[in-house]
Amino acid sequence: MDETNRTFDPRCRQDPPFAIDIILQLDIFGIVLYSVLTFMATVSMLIYLEECVYIYKKVASNKKSAIIWVNGAAPVIGAMSCLGMWIPKATMFTDMTSATYFAIVVFKFLILMIEECGGDEAFLKRSAKKTFKISTGPCCCCCPCLPVVPVTRRCLFLLKLGSFQFAVLKVVLTILSIVLWTNENYDATSAEINDAAIWINCGMGVFTTIALWPVGIMFLHTRETLRRVKIVPKFAMVQLVLILSQLQTAIINTLAMNGTIACSPPYSSRARGFLMSQQLLILEMFIITLVTRMLYRREYEPIPDVDSDEEKKMICSESSSNPV
Repeated sequence: MDETNRTFDPRCRQDPPFAIDIILQLDIFGIVLYSVLTFMATVSMLIYLEECVYIYKKVASNKKSAIIWVNGAAPVIGAMSCLGMWIPKATMFTDMTSATYFAIVVFKFLILMIEECGGDEAFLKRSAKKTFKISTGPCCCCCPCLPVVPVTRRCLFLLKLGSFQFAVLKVVLTILSIVLWTNENYDATSAEINDAAIWINCGMGVFTTIALWPVGIMFLHTRETLRRVKIVPKFAMVQLVLILSQLQTAIINTLAMNGTIACSPPYSSRARGFLMSQQLLILEMFIITLVTRMLYRREYEPIPDVDSDEEKKMICSESSSNPV
């Protein structure tokens, strides 16, 4: 059949619907679905707020900020997805908010690993005779021939700078995107080469990769030291949030833009793709919120110092060599 003879529902070409249009067209299943997902997003935020109170009371001041920021990744993304589900026309802004928050989380997780070791000075003292392995993902995982780098104050500063640039540039480019959008020069769903969105998104992809590299380097360096504070599952949760909020969303939105996801009035193919992504994220972020609560709600005790470990070994060796 010739494509020119196909008929399309004109509503499939419309902009995303208003919130009131969604409410008026909800059936019983829709009411139940939206209610359950809204309940999940609300519970996630309540759990996060309760966790913030616990951290504020129980955790040392040098760790409070980092832990609160990292803990908020899943609840904030879930809450923004819930707002985007109810108000489809605000999807661009809710996605930008989630992505900007996660950019800060990447930097804060790097700081958290350092603070769990006791801060910059304690970390440098502990790692004085050690080296960083830089042949790790996502930049250089295919380059095992790269040399190791000694742990120095300058190297630690460069690792922090590599993640900090992502947090700063994400905020700057988000503001720039909103300014261009008001002037009708930015379309988040556009893939045309002459549109600002494609260049901004490509740039953010590069900045994201650069920012994740120092986090991966630091994780490989500290995972044995911080194993007792469950740094491996914590790092896994951050990676999972990244994959679900960025990669999963990008795949669904690409399928929607290509028309693979069918139109369902009042939702166009693109709007329905955004809706599916938001509903999945609410459920996924709710589960991750529960997991992260179990990981971070613990007694925060300092990691044993290197000198104290060596003293214990000397005492044990002396007692074994001099039996009573």
